[in-house]
Amino acid sequence: MEKVKMFFQNRLHLEVLLAAVLLLIASIFGLIMEVIIYALYFMIFLEIVRVLRGFIYENRVKLRVLIDIFIILALREFIVNVVKINKEDFNSIFDLFASSTNYHILIFSGVLVFLFILRFLAKVTSPGEYYNKNCEKTNEE
Repeated sequence: MEKVKMFFQNRLHLEVLLAAVLLLIASIFGLIMEVIIYALYFMIFLEIVRVLRGFIYENRVKLRVLIDIFIILALREFIVNVVKINKEDFNSIFDLFASSTNYHILIFSGVLVFLFILRFLAKVTSPGEYYNKNCEKTNEE
């Protein structure tokens, strides 16, 4: 009984077990991409609820969390465009711009790079980060 209790207390084992079961079910039914897409939708909703909770209780919106939402959404669109829609081959760089699907993939790639840069800047310039650095300096002295 203690081993079962310890198993459920260690969340890593539970998460790995859940992921393995979902992968097995998705593999059996051939729905791996759908499971990934819907898992990304679920993550988006979780992040939106987190932003709303922060806004209601703290009366502020954390920019980092909003950027995370847009990164997840852009990743989802990128996956849909690359795996589900894109059925075209290209042999040269000019073939990339001949297809609207490939053009959309390039745009989503640029958006993802921009969002990652924006997230890095939001982390570096956040007031909490500034406060943590000042607390570390005063503790060292």
